[in-house]
Amino acid sequence: MAIPDRVPIAYEPDYRTDTIGRYDGGQFFGSVTATLEGGAGRNSDWYRFKRWYAVLHRFDDQGGHIDSQIWFAGTGEHRADSVEKAQSCLAGWLDALPGRVFGDISIKPFQVEADGHVFGLVDQSEPHDGRDHAEFLPDGLGFAPPWDGLYDT
Repeated sequence: MAIPDRVPIAYEPDYRTDTIGRYDGGQFFGSVTATLEGGAGRNSDWYRFKRWYAVLHRFDDQGGHIDSQIWFAGTGEHRADSVEKAQSCLAGWLDALPGRVFGDISIKPFQVEADGHVFGLVDQSEPHDGRDHAEFLPDGLGFAPPWDGLYDT
């Protein structure tokens, strides 16, 4: 079995996939997420090196990637302020989607790069010993058979 052409992602209110759904132009996946600079995890103050982002990926009705908005909100050194700014930005983007309805989506793998980091739904089968696996990066949401829209973190 291989990664499906379109990977289902289940909507979970008040959790990690509570800002996904459909709008008049197709589907969307929004999130507030963080990246970590390479090697920073070895530092005792690793959290200061986190970079917080507001992210909105848009897809057509068939799950093909249309575009991504990725905005750097601040660092982990000022986590509360950075997350609040990212959440406010994302809320504005979501409010601007005509006909927006939160719910399940089904999208094709894709990736974009911002600030030297990969954002997207990426085939990660090889790092998982060849087992079919797609990872939504940098959110850290892992999808695998039975491809029911549920994820592991």
